[in-house]
Amino acid sequence: MSPDPAVVQTLRAAGCVFAEEEAGLLMEAARGDEDFASMVQQRISGIPLEHILGWAEFCGRRMVVETGVFVPRRRTEFLVRQAALVAKPGAVVVDLCCGSGAIGAALSDLLGSCHLFGADIDPLAAACAARNIGPRGGQVFQGDLFEPLAPELRGRVDVLLVNAPYVPTGSIAMMPPEARLHEPMAALDGGGDGLDVQRRVVRDSPEWLSPGGALLIETSDVQASATAALMVGVGLRASVLFDRDLGATVVLGRWP
Repeated sequence: MSPDPAVVQTLRAAGCVFAEEEAGLLMEAARGDEDFASMVQQRISGIPLEHILGWAEFCGRRMVVETGVFVPRRRTEFLVRQAALVAKPGAVVVDLCCGSGAIGAALSDLLGSCHLFGADIDPLAAACAARNIGPRGGQVFQGDLFEPLAPELRGRVDVLLVNAPYVPTGSIAMMPPEARLHEPMAALDGGGDGLDVQRRVVRDSPEWLSPGGALLIETSDVQASATAALMVGVGLRASVLFDRDLGATVVLGRWP
């Protein structure tokens, strides 16, 4: 059944670019007319569609995304694809600052099998990530960056995936309201130049990477050279990768 044109128009007037598609997804998820009306009202108020539905489409999969958790962006699929090029089935993979855990879960699906771990400082995110990573045989830990990981992983991580916050503090106010009002600030704010968390990750990465291991960090094209310089500074071989269609930038560092 097609969405009510009036509902589509209401969503479009509220700024939903893909109003008809969104209306269809809300209809599919609703448990009746009242529930559908409530969902539409939530969307009009600016709540992210993914938080209303409880999932986000990412790398062709529906990944659980709970209220208050960072919504995985389509551009981040480029990070997953680049990781799949350097990872092998059975690799030890750590999804750091994992948010919903969608990145690690998607890479696990592409590889077919891996030893997957996720970590996030936000307890809401860690609990959500467990719903995506757990069914794939992985584990999720709550804590600051590497701190909650098992010591046994030191020197054994083949692929370190990082989508740390990289928006400069002064640019947060320019982000879309549904991001800055409904996603955790810790998942957005990267400090004065956007690189505060990346610096800490890169600094400590050598003690966790296996010989020949790879560190992949999503960043912006403006920040990419600085991110690469951080990696070179700790002995990694760095290269900057772009996907212009997705507007995605990834810096890949390889440990000798």
